[in-house]
Amino acid sequence: MKSKIKVLIVDDSAVVRQSVAAILESDDMIEVMATASDPYIAARKINQQVPDVITLDVEMPKMDGLTFLKKIMAQHPIPVIIISSMTQKGSIEAIKALENGAVEVIPKPKFVSKEFFEEAKITIIDAVKAAAVSKLTRRINGSQTTVPEKLSADAVIPEVHVKKVFTVTDKIIAVGASTGGTEAIKTFLEGLDSDSPGVVVVQHMPELFTKSFADRLNSLLPLDIKEAKNGDCLLRGQVLIAPGGHHMLLKKRGSTYYVEVIEGALVNRHRPSVDVLFRSVAMAAGSNAVGIIMTGMGDDGAQGLLEMKEAGALTIAQDEKSCIVFGMPKEAIKLNAVDKILPLESIAAVVSKMK
Repeated sequence: MKSKIKVLIVDDSAVVRQSVAAILESDDMIEVMATASDPYIAARKINQQVPDVITLDVEMPKMDGLTFLKKIMAQHPIPVIIISSMTQKGSIEAIKALENGAVEVIPKPKFVSKEFFEEAKITIIDAVKAAAVSKLTRRINGSQTTVPEKLSADAVIPEVHVKKVFTVTDKIIAVGASTGGTEAIKTFLEGLDSDSPGVVVVQHMPELFTKSFADRLNSLLPLDIKEAKNGDCLLRGQVLIAPGGHHMLLKKRGSTYYVEVIEGALVNRHRPSVDVLFRSVAMAAGSNAVGIIMTGMGDDGAQGLLEMKEAGALTIAQDEKSCIVFGMPKEAIKLNAVDKILPLESIAAVVSKMK
């Protein structure tokens, strides 16, 4: 038998510790090694036994989660998932945590309905499994995680056959990423200038966190970067990031591209889904698009990238060496959906040639 993923839960709320533990222990591949109410207790637990993954709150007594994260990364790097309250302050802190080495950020579970609980359960379990196979840990047993049956992009956009010929000449860049994607997207966007083709992005993140992520990038880069709103037009030099908890579709009206932001079922266990975005780009932009699939767990985006390729788009996958988790790109490559496999630092230069 393969060893279970050992998790340390760090949160000052006993209710949250119990809730997250119950969620994780419902999966037979995960074991809650221990829980801790503050970073000092957590440090003692780590000295006794090193976990595979740590879940960490941001706001805690004695030492805040961000400070503790920095200490972990400096002294004993362990994959860390930030589980934060969905407040604007909490989301800003979580974005800073990603910049300081956290693998992923997810919201604290709220048991307001059965549907909400089931989605929270999927998100937390998938995040832990992704962290456990990330480059930071590379577990020796090399276990492969399995996921239950999931919905495809058909749940949001019925599949159609797309012709390769389009009269619109404006170029579009579509990007999809998950675990490790926040830094990968930042690196890619740093290579674009203010007159680059419009960019649409799906990064697997919850509500509010995507706005903080977009605002943070907008403050650092010369591009116009924002969380997308329904009906936003996509212009040159602009980046629209799908809001957490909603799917984003690219649409075309005459010679103008715009986005539609909608609710809907989880697709490939995610909302927003990369497959949904990529399928819509295949339909709206066809050969005028470039599709880029980046680091992340699972196969979201692989089928959509294939549909983009079949519609005449240039398709690119981030290479294994530069990925935190070589899951989504690997699945796209297996489907023969990829034209080019490139190191992260080289993608922007290739895309910039298609103005």
